[in-house]
Amino acid sequence: MAGFRTLSSGLRALQPGAFGADPSGERMARIRRSPHFKDGVFQNPGGPARTRPSGSTVDFAKVFFDKDTRPRRTPRGTVPVHSTTLADIARPPATGLRLTWMGHSSVLAEVDGRRVLFDPVWGERCSPFPFAGPKRLHPVPVPLAALGPVDVVVISHDHYDHLDMPTIKALAGTDTLFAVPLGVGAHLEHWGVSAGRLRELDWHESTGIGGLTLTATPARHFCGRGLRNTQHTLWASWVVAGEEHRIYHSGDTGYFDGFKEIGAEHGPFDATMIQIGAYSDFWPDIHMTPEEGMRAHLDLQGGPEHGPMLPIHWATFNLATHPWADPGEGTLAAARAVGARVALPRPGEPFEPTAQTVPSEPWWRGVALAPKGGRPAAEALTGAGIKAASDAAAVAQADTVSDDDRRAGQGTEDPESLPAG
Repeated sequence: MAGFRTLSSGLRALQPGAFGADPSGERMARIRRSPHFKDGVFQNPGGPARTRPSGSTVDFAKVFFDKDTRPRRTPRGTVPVHSTTLADIARPPATGLRLTWMGHSSVLAEVDGRRVLFDPVWGERCSPFPFAGPKRLHPVPVPLAALGPVDVVVISHDHYDHLDMPTIKALAGTDTLFAVPLGVGAHLEHWGVSAGRLRELDWHESTGIGGLTLTATPARHFCGRGLRNTQHTLWASWVVAGEEHRIYHSGDTGYFDGFKEIGAEHGPFDATMIQIGAYSDFWPDIHMTPEEGMRAHLDLQGGPEHGPMLPIHWATFNLATHPWADPGEGTLAAARAVGARVALPRPGEPFEPTAQTVPSEPWWRGVALAPKGGRPAAEALTGAGIKAASDAAAVAQADTVSDDDRRAGQGTEDPESLPAG
């Protein structure tokens, strides 16, 4: 037996640090006491969810390697990142609420005088390895060190495109607190975050931080970072409520009836941040399409008359087989179909959800291949105007973006794609 323990310890020593750590001790005991943990794993609302590509491997490979559709999975030019983010967020929000989408699911939310950072991923790849895995399609709008103090970092789950080890290690050296789903704290402690700065919650549990109430709410997804997917860490969506404003961040999730319950208990919201990218017929239970995302938004809000929806989990990493621009186009179409407000900021463009207007131009069209058959004439003209604006934005940021970052945003390399997680 001693020999086996030595071998096991040796294998663990070879594992990348980004794998994190499995829950143990009192943390694992608390997981076992959770009403959502059964038969050794966390359970999804609505029953089991398919977490790996369904159908045959051959069918998936045909789609994944199709030479006609593969070029559409990345932008054809420089993604127009907002060029004055730091100057913009240096001024307090006039309405008391401001959101700045940094790309993918990373959002800086300024809520009633406090700063909340959701799912911060500043790394170049969402992967345990620095040399492989999905590569960033645009630079981060703001260096992490320049972002300034953050009151709390909120993590939705432990997949690499939401929980980034280099980013967490950098934030571990600050005074920020961390709100995470049950079990995820094991990773953060492994990377240098002290236990006293962790607020680790099960679904429906809340914590107060600086006048804000943060509540972990259900989501339909899965977890796992290492070679084994133990399902011992929880995934969650989040409600953040201040004295005047309240917002919702979906994390990653498939559509389920629980959105109505979350909205009835915590909503309506001044803004929702909803996952609408990296969807596929091969994994329909764990990610939402834009149409499902809009349906979730309406469930949460009780109708289209309340705060806008900010689409997240798209444009930054190539994680599925759909065209790069489809999540944006699908969200725009879904919003128009139901008369809902949707915010469409460029990465790094701050906006105030309760202001009279929010960003609404389809900025991605200037750097996306047009759909087969083209867009309607009016939409094509709009796209031409956005192309001109995006070209101007690219020039404006040229002096502040490094050569390496500029190359990362060019989209000339088709980054590695992995089944979404």
